[in-house]
Amino acid sequence: MSTSALSLISHPLCPFVQRAAIVLLEKGIPFTRIDVDLSEKPAWFLAMSPTSKVPLLKIHGNDGTHKVLFESMAICEYLEETQAGTPLHPSDPLVRAQHRAWIEFGSATLADAWGYLNAKDFTAASMKAVAFRDKLDRLEDALGTGPYFGGDQFSMVDAVFAPVFRYFEGLAPDKNSALFEGMPKIGAWRYSLAARPSVIAAAPSDYAALFHAHLQRYDSWLAP
Repeated sequence: MSTSALSLISHPLCPFVQRAAIVLLEKGIPFTRIDVDLSEKPAWFLAMSPTSKVPLLKIHGNDGTHKVLFESMAICEYLEETQAGTPLHPSDPLVRAQHRAWIEFGSATLADAWGYLNAKDFTAASMKAVAFRDKLDRLEDALGTGPYFGGDQFSMVDAVFAPVFRYFEGLAPDKNSALFEGMPKIGAWRYSLAARPSVIAAAPSDYAALFHAHLQRYDSWLAP
């Protein structure tokens, strides 16, 4: 299969899309990105996606046929197993299994962050913040010397958490900085992830404006 024959069906704000895009970029794999309006999902997309969600990875065969993968981690694992480039999983089986466990933890962390970000008022946001802050406490204890989750090497865990932290870039500090207080290792990790070229390129350049518009549209307490 030619590595240029890949299409990533996406949405500009989707953090799960960003996971797959980061892996593609880390591996140096050419791909085409096709954004879908999830408020008016086209028929071709609904026919292709069993869950009606992004991302999808469309794998074009040399014979004109194609295969479709859905679910972000299935896509990421496929890319890790089939494509060249620096491995994003540790070679040690135990450490690799631990990383996969933290990837699951990353999905739970994302859910708590999403609940906080979309809360309608201070009271609701405060309740959601407790669960998110608990996840961050666990991460702070698990992190080493950095700059990435497992040390010097960028890994799949980093690809999973980078979109979570991106949510908080550009938001008013008075409304979210307390979430990260007293967590120096997470602060350093966030900085390293935000500066990573693959993380930067995984989201559109107007991501902050698009996300602010989302918060306003859904009447979030955090809306600017």
